[in-house]
Amino acid sequence: MVIGRDVPDAVLPATSRQAGYGFRVAAKMITIRPEFGFIRRNPVLPMNVATNRLTSARSIRLRAAAFGARAQALRRLAPSAIVTIAATAALTALSMALSADAGARQARPAPPTEATAPRQAGEPILAIVSIKSQQVIFYDGDGWILRAPVSTGTTGRETPAGVFSVVEKDKDHHSSLYDDAWMPNMLRITWSGIALHGGPLPGYAASHGCVRMPYDFAERLFDSTRIGMRVIISPSDAEPVEFSDPALFVPNAEALAAAPTRAQTLAREADEATKAAAAAKTAVATAKREAAAAPGAVRKLEYLKSRADAELAYAEKVLAAAETDEAKGKAEDVKQKADAKVEELRTQLEAAKADAKKRQEAVAATQAAAKTTEAKRIEAVKAAKDAKLALEPVSVFISRATQKLYVRRATHNRLPDGGEMFETTLEVPVTIRNPGKPIGTHIFTAVARSEGGLRWTAVTIDNGDNAEDALDRITVPQEVLDRIAPTALPRSSIIISDEPLNRETNYRTEFVVVLNNQPQGGLAMRRRPDDVQVAPRNAWDDGGFGSNRWRDWDSQYGSTRQRGGQSYYQEHRDW
Repeated sequence: MVIGRDVPDAVLPATSRQAGYGFRVAAKMITIRPEFGFIRRNPVLPMNVATNRLTSARSIRLRAAAFGARAQALRRLAPSAIVTIAATAALTALSMALSADAGARQARPAPPTEATAPRQAGEPILAIVSIKSQQVIFYDGDGWILRAPVSTGTTGRETPAGVFSVVEKDKDHHSSLYDDAWMPNMLRITWSGIALHGGPLPGYAASHGCVRMPYDFAERLFDSTRIGMRVIISPSDAEPVEFSDPALFVPNAEALAAAPTRAQTLAREADEATKAAAAAKTAVATAKREAAAAPGAVRKLEYLKSRADAELAYAEKVLAAAETDEAKGKAEDVKQKADAKVEELRTQLEAAKADAKKRQEAVAATQAAAKTTEAKRIEAVKAAKDAKLALEPVSVFISRATQKLYVRRATHNRLPDGGEMFETTLEVPVTIRNPGKPIGTHIFTAVARSEGGLRWTAVTIDNGDNAEDALDRITVPQEVLDRIAPTALPRSSIIISDEPLNRETNYRTEFVVVLNNQPQGGLAMRRRPDDVQVAPRNAWDDGGFGSNRWRDWDSQYGSTRQRGGQSYYQEHRDW
């Protein structure tokens, strides 16, 4: 606004702010436009000047002089008066704007801040990141313990919403994607590069897909987290609520008490079976080595006997041709010696052939024994492994997209390529009532022991059924419950989702479930891990219980699936 002869628009009578406003000063029309200020219009004569033919010329001159004097006075007074009006109006407008801004700030929720629960905190079990509120909250078995503002992925590089777990920790991580950028106290949740780490927080989503936390907050949190901790990234605000349902796992107190001893016993039996299998393999090798020498001995004796047979035939020929008694006596003597040699070699050859046959039979016997002991070893090792894994929390994923149930447990076996191995112990079909109806994404977590077994919470991050109805639609085979439930421990979890396993799931992760109705720019811009194998090759042929043999589940990826009556496409390309 121009100050001088300008005045605020609100002070002037007007019919339209866009058309401009005016007032009369000394027979001049001054126009104000909000964006430009004053504009002079054409002069307008005073309307109270009357023209009366009966009025004398002198009277007209006097009235004109009086009007001119008043106009001159107005000219002298107008600038200061107008400035006063303009200043008053400007202050009024500023006051109104400040009041409106204060009201708007009062209406908006306060930005998230760092906070610590006013109690003794336990080990973090769960972290929930809210993309909407740009906040992360960590929970132990009794509720929230830490919260802080975060900065998630910016537009085009959005942090994927879904269910993850910590797969690697690095105190002093430097990015291999972004010019060696420092990402301290990193908690990796995908092997393609999504992680929680310390970083700058501008107050809005600004990262390339990771979740930045305050530097000091990330440092304080780092040592208290463990690999396998659940991380939920929700499009909107979500929090765990206490939940109970008969369908949730109820452990058996006796089975829990016996589990450690059972694991030790089976481990010892597996060790003994392994030694027996090794001894059997050694016996097979020895038998084969000895059997391999027998044919050579037989062939040598066969050659010697053939030569002896030839010598005997020659001796008989010489004897038949002898004419004198002396010649006949010498020939007979040679023939007898040749005959004895042939008989001796025949005996040796028959013995060698018998020995070779015996050695072949020994090879077959030791091979059969080795096969039996190896089968016992496999069974014993599997039983020992299952017993050891039963001492770990169990993670279950039920997918409406694949109509299957998957079970994984952490092994805590460190891998040379980073992280730890997660074992897929089970994969079986599961029955979901109304399979074409969306079920949502729900995470049930056993947070602590209780008198009835386990205390559970539920978190829902996607539209569909509520948590109770989602569980009610699923029928889990009884043999699965019998295998899992008796030794279920705190930190065990059940994930139910419309989604299939994401391609980020592999032998170095727990389950990775991504909401495909939310932006995934932070994943799309990263090269996916080469190892997308998640389940045992013979899982179903083996009754659903597998080992460390993996297969590629690309059949779950890059396909169009029905989600709530709508088709969605899970992008399948080399990231």
